[in-house]
Amino acid sequence: MDRIDKILSHHGFGSRKDVKKLLRDELVTVNGKFVYDSGFPLDIEKDVVCVDGEEIKLQHDVYIMMNKCADVVCANKDGEHRTVFDLLDDSLRHKFLGGDLHCMGRLDIDTEGLLILTTDGKLTHRLLSPKTHAPKTYAVGLRDSLTEEEKQKYAEKFTKGFWIDREGNEEGFDAQPSEIQFTKDEKIDCLLTIYEGKFHQVKRMFAQLGNEVVYLKRVKMGQLELDPKIPLGGYRELSQEEIALLSE
Repeated sequence: MDRIDKILSHHGFGSRKDVKKLLRDELVTVNGKFVYDSGFPLDIEKDVVCVDGEEIKLQHDVYIMMNKCADVVCANKDGEHRTVFDLLDDSLRHKFLGGDLHCMGRLDIDTEGLLILTTDGKLTHRLLSPKTHAPKTYAVGLRDSLTEEEKQKYAEKFTKGFWIDREGNEEGFDAQPSEIQFTKDEKIDCLLTIYEGKFHQVKRMFAQLGNEVVYLKRVKMGQLELDPKIPLGGYRELSQEEIALLSE
């Protein structure tokens, strides 16, 4: 249990001094009764808190699904470009009980798609740990169209895994076996599922085969798929069922 001033402060109601004023002005109730003590202990799982008559959703951690658009970066601050945090409402621009919002894995500035923003550091560590081998699926558009014979060769390469050359300061590496599924979509040539997360991995894998990725969108992380109803640059909170999918 935590103090009511700490909890309300971490839910966007200003500093603890601001919360004390709310309490003095009889604007805060817990389970229907006014609370005046800033040290009043709250159980966020059971207690019902209202501020100025409106019930507040109390939560320790926050989980947000974003359909990232291009031209924004996965960073807290950037002097040149907008960041994914610039896309959030002011109601999410504060510290939560679980800590600050962070990106669960990153997407390049020109890559679209599924991005999870959360305060749950333990879940992020577990999902991104190399030992977990959590699958990530990308929709890929290629510069060069492929013949059926070339598709077969690509499939054999991806299924077995292959060497990826060095890129800049990034060392070369053996890409682990992955899964490729070709589509008949005009914009999307294939869906690629990888089980690791090296720097620019998807782009480097196709470059190694003499092709170039011209469109890239992450559509799935673990067992969680991007909600197609979320517009580019939009977001929503995850349901409990979706959070559970990430934890599998």
